[in-house]
Amino acid sequence: MLIPLDYYRILGLPIQATAEQLQQAHRDRTLQLPRREYSEVAIVARKQLLDEACAVLSDSEGRKAYDASFLAKTYDRESEAALEAKHQRSKTSAGTATFLQDAGETAGPESKTLEAAPDPHTPSIEIDDNQFVGALLVLQELGEYELVQKLGRPYLNNGSIAIAEGRFGDPQLVRPDIVLTVSLACLELGREQWQQGQYENAARSLEAGQELLLRESLFPSVRGEMQADIYKLRPYNILELLSLPEEKVAERRRGLQILREMLQERGGIDGSGDDRSGLGIEDFLRFVQQMRRHLTSSEQQTLFEAEAGRPSAVATYLSVYTLLAQGFAARQPSMIRRAKLMLMQLGRRQDVHLEKAVCSLLLGQTEEASRALELSSEKEPLAFIREHSQDSPDLLPGLCLYAEHWLQEEVFPHFRDLANESVSLKDYFADPKVQAYLEALPLDTETANEWVVVQPRSGKPQGRLQPLGARPPAPPQPPTAKQGASTVTLTPVPVDTSTAASSPKSQVAATAPNPAAAVSLPTATAGGPSDSTSKRRRQHSGRSGATGKALTGDLVDRARTKATEITAQVKSMPPNRLALFLVAGVLSLLLLWLILSLLASALQALSGPSLQGDQALVGLEAPPVEIPAVSAIPDQTAAAPVSGEMTETAARDIVQSWLSAKAAALGPNHAVEELKQVLTEPALSRWQLMAEAQQRNNAHQRYGHKLQVNGVKTNPTNPDRAEVEAQVAEKAEVFDADRLVSSRNENLRVRYELIRQDGQWRIMDWQVLK
Repeated sequence: MLIPLDYYRILGLPIQATAEQLQQAHRDRTLQLPRREYSEVAIVARKQLLDEACAVLSDSEGRKAYDASFLAKTYDRESEAALEAKHQRSKTSAGTATFLQDAGETAGPESKTLEAAPDPHTPSIEIDDNQFVGALLVLQELGEYELVQKLGRPYLNNGSIAIAEGRFGDPQLVRPDIVLTVSLACLELGREQWQQGQYENAARSLEAGQELLLRESLFPSVRGEMQADIYKLRPYNILELLSLPEEKVAERRRGLQILREMLQERGGIDGSGDDRSGLGIEDFLRFVQQMRRHLTSSEQQTLFEAEAGRPSAVATYLSVYTLLAQGFAARQPSMIRRAKLMLMQLGRRQDVHLEKAVCSLLLGQTEEASRALELSSEKEPLAFIREHSQDSPDLLPGLCLYAEHWLQEEVFPHFRDLANESVSLKDYFADPKVQAYLEALPLDTETANEWVVVQPRSGKPQGRLQPLGARPPAPPQPPTAKQGASTVTLTPVPVDTSTAASSPKSQVAATAPNPAAAVSLPTATAGGPSDSTSKRRRQHSGRSGATGKALTGDLVDRARTKATEITAQVKSMPPNRLALFLVAGVLSLLLLWLILSLLASALQALSGPSLQGDQALVGLEAPPVEIPAVSAIPDQTAAAPVSGEMTETAARDIVQSWLSAKAAALGPNHAVEELKQVLTEPALSRWQLMAEAQQRNNAHQRYGHKLQVNGVKTNPTNPDRAEVEAQVAEKAEVFDADRLVSSRNENLRVRYELIRQDGQWRIMDWQVLK
């Protein structure tokens, strides 16, 4: 049997090796035993080849003859006729196998070997058939992995009967040895291709070896090594597949499928599950960032929006980037608005105010953009924005420049289809689709975050960014509202921002129109509504007095008649019952007197007091006297708080009431009034603003809560203040109209601040604990 080996390679020596080096190499190779999974047959066959190589090369005469043949095969080219004659001899010699051209070929039933022409320039040696397993093992140790597969695989196919006939030795031992050698060659070849950056080829080699072991049901430990390498190789394989041209649809789809399998095992992009890739959370995030450059914006949107539903904060943030990029590039502000809604959910745990400012800018909501910049803590971007807004009364010029630069340098390069696109805010706002959408968009107020206290700010009324270069619109006409025959005109009044209140509620009040200056009421005349109302009141008062007098006289007459009847009955009674009847009569008179007194009081209240002289004309349209403004001094006549301490049961009830009111206020029905039943300032104003903003935006949320109260602590110096610490498991789904935008599932530890007002406990504020 001819095998492409030479004695020098078997011992791992160069042709110039000395006799001492020869002996040392033989000793070292003999001591280096193969893996323990090999049978004794393979180990013995390997040692026979080592001994034979050492014996030939140790004999000086034999080494000279071998070297001459070795050098002739290496450097001389045989003639075509000699090659053909040698090939014919090899075909007719029994028990001879040569190089295999295709690892997938199988021997036919009449042939025991596969025939192929050997390379005339490759040295080879003749071995016995029972040394074939040893020769495969030596080739595998020398790194000839492809050659091992080419020589060994055909004997493992169903069409080969060489092993079954015992040509290479005991089939029960030889077949597992060949399977092991071929599979190890797949393993090592896969690792070698991995190092060379051929990730897809490496994956195929490992999968081929694993498939062979699974088919033969052998060597689970080796199969485990292959599986571990396949898991670690997956990120590299994904990058290689996704970097292929977009025309390679099947290959890129396979890369996305492998990625989804990894994400499922990890539990999301920022999940803590084990996908056996060896990548920690930070390393995996870097991998995702590297991978994004090979995905289009639509591919990223599909991927990250699905991942955001786990929920995943990172996937939500990446979805924001995708929606921003797509919305800007495709001139679809609706996608930018969805991105802004997602940022509202992220604002709970991280500073995303700068991104919110960019979203608000692209939606034309300049005041919201300015307020978001005030809350941002990112120093370098803010310094850049301020530097480029020095000659402007606000930060909008710098924000426009920053948004353009940010989209061009940090957003678009992460999308395969947008990396070479240019960014121009002027072209964006000049687009007719953008202008039409922004004109139809309501003027939103910034929605506060659910779990974070938003610091109140004073500012000018909300404006709308006009398209660059567009003609400014005509000033809006004041709206009118009809009331009967008269018209009420609402005229906006300038607000002095220097005296704006500090709470969100007082801020809204400061920006509202002044009723005394803005509402013009019609003047009451002699025949107007005020005069007729006064006449109806006097007529009603007279009718009430007459009715009361008639009813009182009737009751008195009936009482006198009843008294006459009782007197006649008393006279006819026997003496022994007279005393008892007198007592009953007295009690009846007392009861009748009590009833008459109550009726008299009721009739007096119904008829009203008697009015003397000319009465003032009082109308429903205006107060009779000027009503003074509400004083900021707290009411000193409020009822004293109910005594007693806050218990865990009461705490659970009040927090559960808040969670129910929250679900109702932000739900599809927008029951904002329920917030007043459980909240007080400053939380009440903040949540009213949030609920009203979502109602205007046609957005809502659906909640599911689980509550566990961990402790209650009453203020030792003020029994009307208390703190409740609770564990809140919240599941929420955010909807834009009827479309699910995002969802989350969180387990939060919250500390609620409670105050007792008018005998009822209410929630002032809360804080999410670490």
